[in-house]
Amino acid sequence: MAAAVVSEAWPELELAERERRRELLLTGPGLEQRVRAAGGRLPPRLFTLPLLHYLEVSGCGSLREPGPGLAQGLPQLHSLVLRRNALGPGLSPELGPLPALRVLDLSGNALEALPPGQGLGPAEPPGFPQLQSLNLSGNRLRELPADLARCAPRLQTLNLTGNRLDAFPAALFRPGALPLLSELAAADNCLRELSPEIAHLASLKTLDLSNNQLSEIPAELADCPRLKDINFRGNRLRDKRLEKMVSGCQTRSILEYLRAGGRGGCRSRGKAEGPDREEARRKRRERRKRECGEGEEAWVDEASRLLLRVLHVAENPAPLTVRVSPGVGDVRPFIVGAVVRGMDLQPGNALKRFLSSQTKLHEDLCEKRTVATIATHDLSAIRGPLLYAARPPEDLRIVPLGRREVKAKDLVRQLQLEAEEHRKQKKRQNVSGLHRYLHLLDGKEHYPCLVDANGDVISFPPITNSEKTKIKKTTCDLFLEVTSAASLQICKDIMDALILKMAEINKYTLENKDEGSLSDHEADAIPGQVPGPRATPGAEQAGSAPLVVEQVRVVDEEGHLKVVYPSKTDLDLAAAHVTVLR
Repeated sequence: MAAAVVSEAWPELELAERERRRELLLTGPGLEQRVRAAGGRLPPRLFTLPLLHYLEVSGCGSLREPGPGLAQGLPQLHSLVLRRNALGPGLSPELGPLPALRVLDLSGNALEALPPGQGLGPAEPPGFPQLQSLNLSGNRLRELPADLARCAPRLQTLNLTGNRLDAFPAALFRPGALPLLSELAAADNCLRELSPEIAHLASLKTLDLSNNQLSEIPAELADCPRLKDINFRGNRLRDKRLEKMVSGCQTRSILEYLRAGGRGGCRSRGKAEGPDREEARRKRRERRKRECGEGEEAWVDEASRLLLRVLHVAENPAPLTVRVSPGVGDVRPFIVGAVVRGMDLQPGNALKRFLSSQTKLHEDLCEKRTVATIATHDLSAIRGPLLYAARPPEDLRIVPLGRREVKAKDLVRQLQLEAEEHRKQKKRQNVSGLHRYLHLLDGKEHYPCLVDANGDVISFPPITNSEKTKIKKTTCDLFLEVTSAASLQICKDIMDALILKMAEINKYTLENKDEGSLSDHEADAIPGQVPGPRATPGAEQAGSAPLVVEQVRVVDEEGHLKVVYPSKTDLDLAAAHVTVLR
């Protein structure tokens, strides 16, 4: 009898178990009452779905703790999204260990501390050995776990914005602690000091410490070998010249000022180390050149490189802009766009290979669209500016790929019926095509969409694009979008991978366009491989023609910049066969 009650109260779990689903989304108005009845915890039955790769429970004000059994019951979990709930003041029991987890989003909760036993997970052995993205923004944290780096040693993105932190734990910056960390955001906290040891973050590209209580910026920050984007606005610095610089100067100028020692020319470790530190910086610069392939011309000459040229907004007479409405923040908040010109999709199987590469990215990096979704459009069919918004299912109309115009509500219902019919015909639980992604909309009162200036919906992530902007063989200029509910950095990383793959396909096509149809196997050759004797006589000249990547700005309703892609920290491809002209 009790089992029947649970089954009735949580039909999503029964459906997920019956269909052997790998993704599950719990949200919506009915969720809060059911969680409250379960004592402010997730139902134990949820932790009996060991096949789950993606779990999201969001917008539930009665969820105060996940409950016991999560780590033991969901060992294959890749993404765990528990944002905009009421988790706190700690996590009891702790979440980990989750050995396969890559994305953890605990933003918008009421967490105050994450001590051992009530935090993320153990440090020995690491509770999150594969974790790449951790979002703790919008909580009430006063301190971070001292063993965070040991708990998640492969962390790449750490978002701590909007907490009450007054310092970073010293262990976070110890040599080799977080060798892959590329993005650190801790704006809108109470930080009073930044340790010179931050220079040990060898992969750091983006640092946002705006709106804190910092009085000094350590000169050692300039020793971070990959740092390209910093934000210290809103701090009352003692060096007033530096304070003005952080409000209006580019990162490069600020780092040069710090490298020179700032006003007074002093560093925290004294002038006596100047020559030694300069020699160390010189060696680091040489090492970076080798990593980026600048010293590898022996096996990759200039003619065989993939060329990408970035066209900045200031150089573009008609740049494309995406305006984001506030309502989409509760549905799928992150979007990145780019315009790519110069693709040649006409010869042979070029178009097929391009679409196939997009599918592979959806399966791998996008984790079957649960982490992010890619959409590609024929730029000539789009009229800007674009609007990224959320609409009720009955108000959203789109002409899906290969279908007639339909309301989103009816499209989802139609796809559900098709999926059920497919199961009956194939006599199996799994479904294919668009039907695999319908569960990502479960419980959503509004659906995300991208709308052009004509009012046409050109994209309905994560389900489909519009037939109006469909990529054709004649398409040479494209608009690309990547959306996500997980993080902005994931959008950027996937966009980087997509553009790199486009450059590889385009170069191979140009070098072999006189050879007729190319096989898919040839298209999937090792990236950067120098073509063999099949290349045409004009291949060297044709292959050197760069793809042009135009920056696209994403702004809020008031026109304030949210993100621009590609920025200086994007397309920073550590590949010997790629040259990015900026």
